[in-house]
Amino acid sequence: MRHNNSVFHDLLKRIPWTVFERLVGEHQADKHVRRLSTKSQLIALLYGQLAGAVSLREIAGSLQSHSARLYHLGARPVSRSTLADANGLRPSSVFAELFAQMVARAGRGLKRAVGEAVYLIDGSSLPLSGTGSHWARFSDQACGAKMHVVYDADAERPIYAAVTPANVNDITAAKEMPIEAGATYVFDLGYYDFGWWAKLNAAGCRIVTRLKSHTKLTVTSEQAVNEDAGILFDRIGLLPQRQAKSRRNP
Repeated sequence: MRHNNSVFHDLLKRIPWTVFERLVGEHQADKHVRRLSTKSQLIALLYGQLAGAVSLREIAGSLQSHSARLYHLGARPVSRSTLADANGLRPSSVFAELFAQMVARAGRGLKRAVGEAVYLIDGSSLPLSGTGSHWARFSDQACGAKMHVVYDADAERPIYAAVTPANVNDITAAKEMPIEAGATYVFDLGYYDFGWWAKLNAAGCRIVTRLKSHTKLTVTSEQAVNEDAGILFDRIGLLPQRQAKSRRNP
């Protein structure tokens, strides 16, 4: 019988499988694995995401119905319990590093002058429950994860993402994010930390955010603005003396 490639098959061609296999080896993700390879796990999770599956059981059932096509993808059908075990035990760093590699490759075609990049930083919370969510439980009543993302507004794609328990503060995660010298970063009050702002400034970055009401800048100079541009004022100021003396505020 003639085989015709599916759209999903074509999408999987975008994954640098040589890089993926190297990461699997470095993290020993397939060590002592007999039933479900890390490659099959990734394919199953990608299928579930693209198909809008709401449970591992739905993923397993759908893949079973397409078992013949899985052979041509280099994968195999999987049971719900086996997929659950793999999700709980396999090192997530394999997928995180694969994501970073693919993002880096996607950006190679973008030729922009230094300082033109505008990145948006934000975090989104997701409630969790059920088997495998113990890592994200931080109280008897609360269990959830948070994804911290740096988003390239011009390219319309994320360039960095990290997942933590939901009780990790946004600024804590931000301090682990890579900084691109000369870029402009836009974020909300969840990233209010003068020490981190100073680190961005030292890298030649610009920041766009709001000041909290209790931060009263001492204005040292004011620049002329174009009223038609919607800018209210352009001022340069210093922190109040009380805040400037804090060891946390360089």
